[in-house]
Amino acid sequence: MEQGVITDTTSREEARKARLRKERWTRRWPLLPALLFTIVITQIPFLMNLWYSLTDWKITPPVPRTFTGLENYATLFTNTFFRSAVWVTTVMTVGAVALSVLFGLGIALLLDREFFGRGLVRTLLITPFLIMPVVAGLIWKTQIFHSLYGVLNWVIAAFGFEPIEFVGRMPTWSIIAVLVWQWTPFMMLITLAGLQSRPTDILEAARVDGASSWALFRYITLPGLRAYLELGALLGSIYLIQVFDHIDVITGGGPGSTNVPYFVYQRSIGGGWDFGQAAAYSTVVVVASIVLATFGLRLLGGLLPKEEI
Repeated sequence: MEQGVITDTTSREEARKARLRKERWTRRWPLLPALLFTIVITQIPFLMNLWYSLTDWKITPPVPRTFTGLENYATLFTNTFFRSAVWVTTVMTVGAVALSVLFGLGIALLLDREFFGRGLVRTLLITPFLIMPVVAGLIWKTQIFHSLYGVLNWVIAAFGFEPIEFVGRMPTWSIIAVLVWQWTPFMMLITLAGLQSRPTDILEAARVDGASSWALFRYITLPGLRAYLELGALLGSIYLIQVFDHIDVITGGGPGSTNVPYFVYQRSIGGGWDFGQAAAYSTVVVVASIVLATFGLRLLGGLLPKEEI
């Protein structure tokens, strides 16, 4: 008798799960055409890029395209310019992400309190993230960094010091400054969302127990923001590893500012015309972006409620 009851209960549970799976797939079917379209327009070009990376495809001089296997990838370890581009990419990405996360956290903490005009201040702080990268690069190059007309050198001259050619002397950090200015609002928004999702009862209980502001931040606020800060850093890294516009506008790919995407541009339509080698280098960038995106999606999955399949 008990065995029959258990069997009947198991059958009902399996039927319920099957019904739930059917309902979920019913909701997903309308999205299938969009998914197939996305696969076609993204994966087919990527597969073509992989094929080009295995060939010796040059336009100047015009020679027949020949299959060379992994020869283009072998140059990754011997090309000093590519190694320099990898180093610039690493410094630029890590520096911009770390500083924007730090500044975004500080601004979010300031905005996480009531004061007159908070909505207006928040809107104004978001503005840099909405500006096109080319426009941001032009503004900083001509209005901020310029040795004669730039705001920074105007302030430096007011204190009696000689003007500094920021772009020429510090190309990498000049670009990092622009990236931090543009991406700090993004990090601020993510951090502010984490701050506003904190359990207020725990904070009130800690204040009643006499916890200081620093103790609240260190032991309650910061651990609660860890997932949000990691998410912001990973998403920022995925985008900033592919920076191109700022470099092209501010330095034109001069020494000390050429990252891997700009190096790929120089090796292909930027004048090198070696599409086989450029395809191999760009594949490395795509793989690195996929690795970062995988970590980002895993972290994002940890923040969202689980769905039973």
